[in-house]
Amino acid sequence: MMALWCPDWPAVAAATEIGLGRMAPLAVMSANRVLACNAVARVEGVRRGMRRRDAQARCPQLVVVPANPERDVRLFEPMLAVVESLRPGVAPLRPGLMALPIVARGYHGTEDQAAAIFTEKLVAHGVWDVRAGIADEVHTAEQAARRATVQECVVVPPGGSAEFWSGLPVDVLADIGSGGELVGLLRRLGMTRVGEFLALPTDAVVARFGGHGRAVHQLLRGRMQPAWAPRTPPPERACDIEFEPGLTSSEAVGFSVRQTAEQFVAGLAADHLVCVELHLEVETDRETILSRGWAHTTWFDTADLVDRVRWQLESAAREQLFDGPITRVRFEPVAVEPTSAHAEALWGSSSDERVDRGVAKIQSLLGHEAVVRPVLQGGRGAADRQHLVPWGERVTPRTGQIRATDQPWPGSMPDPAPTRVFPSPVAAAVVDETGAGVALTERGFLTGDPARFRIAQDRWQHVTAWAGPWPVDERWWVEDEAAGLVARCQLVGEAGRAWVLRCAASGWVVEASYD
Repeated sequence: MMALWCPDWPAVAAATEIGLGRMAPLAVMSANRVLACNAVARVEGVRRGMRRRDAQARCPQLVVVPANPERDVRLFEPMLAVVESLRPGVAPLRPGLMALPIVARGYHGTEDQAAAIFTEKLVAHGVWDVRAGIADEVHTAEQAARRATVQECVVVPPGGSAEFWSGLPVDVLADIGSGGELVGLLRRLGMTRVGEFLALPTDAVVARFGGHGRAVHQLLRGRMQPAWAPRTPPPERACDIEFEPGLTSSEAVGFSVRQTAEQFVAGLAADHLVCVELHLEVETDRETILSRGWAHTTWFDTADLVDRVRWQLESAAREQLFDGPITRVRFEPVAVEPTSAHAEALWGSSSDERVDRGVAKIQSLLGHEAVVRPVLQGGRGAADRQHLVPWGERVTPRTGQIRATDQPWPGSMPDPAPTRVFPSPVAAAVVDETGAGVALTERGFLTGDPARFRIAQDRWQHVTAWAGPWPVDERWWVEDEAAGLVARCQLVGEAGRAWVLRCAASGWVVEASYD
């Protein structure tokens, strides 16, 4: 068995996602403690399990990233595909560690030559630190990989697993199942090497350490093989079509890709799947690739795919991005869902589906960006939290199209959010009990308690309740009424309607209301 190990994988995945170089110190935090860190951070004294405060004290320039198991698995998936292109039967043990069976002096040569081929392939993929270990069992191969240097391989001779384990400290047993308790017990008994544990007879191990100790004892002696299962590579669902000679008209390309679009939809339907998010690539004869992600409120059928091709070509033509005729179009599913999740209701299609078809028809006539819908994003003001996107597209903070809503956003108003946000702020006036205008001080406080307010030229209303202010100082470099130091307040008028008012140096305006 061969084990391929990428040390500090959570840190490697985090650095890859944020585009951080290898020479910058980085640590992945979980529960305010270091879960993993890269080699540069370790040189500065950062260690696993260290508190965040202590880690930043030792390395002030440390980049801190929260733990994200989904990110670790997602970025490890391409590495599995790279290894599967050389040898099927790869078993992912955990993100950053995989195992696969090899044959000595087989297709890839000797064990060392095979390890060199696999590590070189992964380094070319972009993972710099890859280490390999080869042994009779998976767990022994993993420990051998941990003893290897960067891009090197440690080979345990056949039948030499017990001898290999004998020279290791007992701390390595913590990596085998729930071996942490076993390590502590062995240390209390005065054992420092695994060989001392292996020298014990089986009966004594069972009597002193129980069933778990016996399982570890047999495992290290090579008499047991832990369960592992190679994964089944995901089927290739992408479809593409090439044109020779290239096509210059979007209508011609749309007509020509229909059969490929039908093949794409039918391939997913054969596995009872539908595509809800799509990656579309268009390539010119000068090898210029124009790619874009598309999403659907329900799922893509053949007509939807053809429309997306045409919309993408028309958008690129308006922006003058083409440098030649179209020679290739590729459909690649990004997210698929079971067909049962989009099955028709008991009494037929719902009204939402008819709305989607109607909107899609309008988009086909007026253009993709002619119909938009609001989505919620992070921000401090009510208007800042709205972002208009074309109908049918899915936007997430991960793609950088909208701001994340789970950030602190100091200065923002607490929930509930207003039900109506005005396109343009409406002028207002607020006075205190003496009739003097209420203004905003340099420290973000009001000069008095609001007693009456007026919106535009309407009559004055008495304030029955109010909350705030929530000051915020942002975008001071922009010449805008909402820039600089402003404060927002919630006011309830005598009619029972609540309003969101913003106070700045230029005066009061109404931003939103609670209908």
